[in-house]
Amino acid sequence: MEHPSGTDGTNGSPDDDGDPLFRYDRPIFRDKTLLEIGHLPDPDKVVGRDTQMQRVANALNPAIFGEAPTALLIFGKTGTGKSLTARMVTERLKPEAAERGTSVETVILDCGEETTETAAVKTIANKLNDADETGVTVPLRGLSKSDYYKRLWTIVDTMTDIVFVIFDEVDMLEDDEVLRTLSRARENQKIVDSRVGIIGISNQLDYPDNLSERVKSSLQHTDLVFPAYDANQLNEILERRKEAFKPGVLTDDVIPLVSALAAREHGDARKAIDILRIAGDIAKDEDAEMVTEAHARQAKEQTEINRVRELIDGETQLAKLVLSALVLQAEQQEGAVPTQAVYEQYTQIATAMDTKTVSERRVSDILKQFNFHSVVRSERVGRGRGRGITNRHRIIEDLDIVKKALSRDADITYFE
Repeated sequence: MEHPSGTDGTNGSPDDDGDPLFRYDRPIFRDKTLLEIGHLPDPDKVVGRDTQMQRVANALNPAIFGEAPTALLIFGKTGTGKSLTARMVTERLKPEAAERGTSVETVILDCGEETTETAAVKTIANKLNDADETGVTVPLRGLSKSDYYKRLWTIVDTMTDIVFVIFDEVDMLEDDEVLRTLSRARENQKIVDSRVGIIGISNQLDYPDNLSERVKSSLQHTDLVFPAYDANQLNEILERRKEAFKPGVLTDDVIPLVSALAAREHGDARKAIDILRIAGDIAKDEDAEMVTEAHARQAKEQTEINRVRELIDGETQLAKLVLSALVLQAEQQEGAVPTQAVYEQYTQIATAMDTKTVSERRVSDILKQFNFHSVVRSERVGRGRGRGITNRHRIIEDLDIVKKALSRDADITYFE
């Protein structure tokens, strides 16, 4: 396919068919796909995860010979390479198994989207199925859970010798029974010729403690914890993604700065890559010739705002008003803010916006909700002898970041 003039990275102008609404030059990026979240890098570009890759490979190794792999539960903070490593090892295993006459398939399940057992089974079946080979269809609705399972067993036995199911964000499942059922499918003679390998991935280190007793007794899993990346590792990761940019576009201080900022905050490679990509976007939008430290700092702030917005995006207008009240109070006083002060500030905001107010108890419940989502930290504090207990709250995130995130919400006009 031929592209309009200028897509080779030159500053050319569009040809006669080009729409002047769009740009046809690429002054900053050479291959932006290298900075996408779903990009699977070459094995030699994976940094700091040799030990973890080997342990995953050890657990899955029996699958090469058509034998049952060990179930894995992988834990670690966001952006520590958990999903990347699981995907990388399963992909590398496929050709090794094929050489020995074993067919292997991988299904990645986003448990944040497929939260119920029925939804999970249906999605696994759909992703693995080839109706021409199995003679089975998997309708989006209309079947019972047991019927979806029956079709899944037929599909697994027909399509592959081993299927690895990667449960990304496995802690989001409403019911972990699907883990038990899949792990015991061969034992219970639901499948005859195939095996199911389970890899669960979670950001919660205590996830195994929350498994049901039935699942714990049948899963027989190995746990693997992924540590956060340090600044040197993040620097190496970003250096290996530098080919996303045209040669000479990044100033020498950008990658070290982004690595240091990300290491200090969270050690999250995904966010570090995101900062680098957004820095390039900012430079492009400014028609700058180089991506500089200033662009990186702007991008860092933008990613923090985006992250906070994701946390509060699904909240009601009432919840956002309560959070706004806490922000305003936190700006006015040192330390944690008592619920009563938040409530008084909230009523002022609601009155100014001509919005119906709710009770102090309801406001307290909303603050507890934000505490659960790690936006607010709440604590119970004694008010002195005979004066009872009060709840106090503080914003965990940078106040300016939370304020900007709220200000960009169409429902919130109080900060404007």
